[in-house]
Amino acid sequence: MSGQVTRYLAEWRAGDPHAVERLVPLLYDELRELARRQLRRESVAHTLSATALVHEVYLRLLRQRQLAAVDRDGFLAIAGATMRRVLVDHARARMRQKRGGRRRPESLEADAEPPLLTPLEVEEVLAIDTALDRLRQLDERAVRVVECRVFGGLTLEETARVLALSTRSVQRSWTTARAWLRKELGGRAATL
Repeated sequence: MSGQVTRYLAEWRAGDPHAVERLVPLLYDELRELARRQLRRESVAHTLSATALVHEVYLRLLRQRQLAAVDRDGFLAIAGATMRRVLVDHARARMRQKRGGRRRPESLEADAEPPLLTPLEVEEVLAIDTALDRLRQLDERAVRVVECRVFGGLTLEETARVLALSTRSVQRSWTTARAWLRKELGGRAATL
């Protein structure tokens, strides 16, 4: 399977728009597990399913012309970062609605889709995103390590390969970033 993933990524980088359609089914189970871990960090009462998050990531990836990933680890890092963007974008939209922005009509249907994030989750996602933006100003590499580890679900070794760093450098950045984020976020960073 590893060879197929690499081949489909190469085809995608070469401009084949259908390569992602062949790639995602190969990694679907891993993407769902990544989404489950991501959602467990958000809240116990999260209303979004792992499947829905994976499907949103898939739709966003379909819009990409090319992808910089060359292997499975790189793809999962990008997918994890995309999951973060999905959650942040939705959190921002919820905040706009809360402030009276364009409101969507409420559905009376029993099977209507529940909201993506609860109000508490919206605050948590936005706080983490803001903290990562501040950290990016101080240490870009630390943010890339956090994205790979937390949002991409990669191990230290996989992160080192994706970022072309030594495992020891990744470990140092990971330790530093976690400490900095815990200080910035207080109790909200318990899962880091």
